[in-house]
Amino acid sequence: MGIIKYISTDQVMAQHKAMGTHISLQIYGAREDPEKILDQTKVLIDHFEDLLTVNRKPDHPRYGLSEVTRVNDQAGKEAVQVSSSVYGLIKLAVETSRENFGFNALIGPLVKLWSIGFQDARVPSDAEIQEKMKLIDPWMVELNDDDHTVFLKQEGMELDLGGIAKGWTADRIRDLWRAYGVEAGIINLGGNVLFVNPCPKRANGMWTVGVQDPLKPRGENITAMMIPECSVVTSGTYERFLEVDGYKYHHLIDSRTGYPVETNIAGVTTFTKNSVDAEIECKRCFFAGQPIANWVNDRRLGAIYVYNDERVEKVGLDY
Repeated sequence: MGIIKYISTDQVMAQHKAMGTHISLQIYGAREDPEKILDQTKVLIDHFEDLLTVNRKPDHPRYGLSEVTRVNDQAGKEAVQVSSSVYGLIKLAVETSRENFGFNALIGPLVKLWSIGFQDARVPSDAEIQEKMKLIDPWMVELNDDDHTVFLKQEGMELDLGGIAKGWTADRIRDLWRAYGVEAGIINLGGNVLFVNPCPKRANGMWTVGVQDPLKPRGENITAMMIPECSVVTSGTYERFLEVDGYKYHHLIDSRTGYPVETNIAGVTTFTKNSVDAEIECKRCFFAGQPIANWVNDRRLGAIYVYNDERVEKVGLDY
């Protein structure tokens, strides 16, 4: 699986590239051969990418494997049956989108209009934005629990699970590792981090994680935390943006307005028990623009807000 490196007799690292990002995996001790486990992990990641991607062109040899692409191709025409696991993820994404806090799995047409982070990025007209807003309504998705079909009711609608797929995949990798008896590990899907089981290097089982300083190069932290096993995900404005006439338009588009959300927050990092929750909750916290009352619970361990003036605010995480 890519490059496998033995750090010690019981610590093995591997690199892989998939899901549009660089993936890093670390295993600390296991019942089975760690190389076998990492090979199986690669197969699992590639399988889920095949099922969930919407970024392949029709001439791609594996284009037809994406169940999400098949749903999009039939928008406005007919319902498409998908596998049970993909249906569960789509249902979670759509129902979360209907909460209308900013996360929207149907936002693809609007994101492509702005294209922030790509060479064709531009500031569209308000008329263009309003036209695309007609195609991002999560209530225009018909879900059938009996036969696991998904129907996008209007032609031009697009389902994109990119805002949730990495977290869901990380949780499935954790399931695989636990089945193989992995003592502990770190799953890093391009910045989506999931710590598996207690840290074997410390008696208290705590892991160390840093929070990126938004004004400095990647890898330089503004703060660091000791945390139990959990997932860590960040949403921020500082890595992808378009600058026009001295004004920066970041890539986090608010589906309620059609424009990048206006906020004093540079980034929010959330800590949750499951990685798919971290994906959702970091967006909930970011779009809220401030800490949410009574947000911490058994699944949501805490959050760190970093503001544009570099002020840091911690919620929960009382370890």
